[in-house]
Amino acid sequence: MRTKDHSVFGFLQDSSMARRHGSLDLGFGRSCAIWSNQQDHVNYDELQGHAFSMYVRGGEDVWRIDQKPVRGWPGAVCIFPQGQSSEWDVGGHLTMMHLYLPDEELRRCYSEMMDRDGRQIELADVTYAEAEGLIIPFSRLFGETCAGNAMGAEEAMVELIAEVLSQKRFHGEQVKPIRGGLSMTVKRRLAEFIEENLDQMVRLRELAEIAGLSEFHLQRSFKQTCGVSPSLYIAHRRVERARQMVRAGEPLAQIADACGFSSQSHFTRSFKAGTGVTPAAYRKAIA
Repeated sequence: MRTKDHSVFGFLQDSSMARRHGSLDLGFGRSCAIWSNQQDHVNYDELQGHAFSMYVRGGEDVWRIDQKPVRGWPGAVCIFPQGQSSEWDVGGHLTMMHLYLPDEELRRCYSEMMDRDGRQIELADVTYAEAEGLIIPFSRLFGETCAGNAMGAEEAMVELIAEVLSQKRFHGEQVKPIRGGLSMTVKRRLAEFIEENLDQMVRLRELAEIAGLSEFHLQRSFKQTCGVSPSLYIAHRRVERARQMVRAGEPLAQIADACGFSSQSHFTRSFKAGTGVTPAAYRKAIA
């Protein structure tokens, strides 16, 4: 028996009326998709993961009805935070651009981009906001998804997340005290050490010594503050450095060594897991 997918993507996939016109794997559990829908009734129940949405075409006959009824318009933005439940009536034809993020990815981005504790962010439940600042990255994400260009879509995704995090109307911060985790000084010290040693094995014991914690407490505190485990954080940084080196035209074998991958096959698997495409495909897309 198939387990119910409680993401926005999963609910739309189960709809008899919604149609998917393109989707891309953007690595590390992130993805995007273009949907159309009409004459439908959709219930999202206790969502898993976060979703950002913009209406590309239509929307005037789409209503959120679990609260005071409101309807959309072309260019309207919605944000579906993890845990949200909502109910929608879809009348006339609608085309939507969606970006999907696991919760840990949202918190990692907030920790890295805003230099804050990843536990602080609370993504807002947004229904029909003006797309100020988001229209360009959303439009680029739509175009790159239509073209099947994972590399371009990944870049648009980063621009979109950064813009969402820069606008306070889309999120807030927890006001209750946060216990545990890393101080910002220790967090920065660990990030600097990881960045300086990406070409070699970074061991948990080394990070624990820098933080002045046991390995167990370092692992738990790191994930609390940065949103992801030390190993996943390092995987992100390795893939990001490798991506920059591929764009610079460095030989793939040299990139594997410089980014701390144990072999060429390890590099290829890790790069695809982090970007959705292989290094060779990424380089071909650039060319």
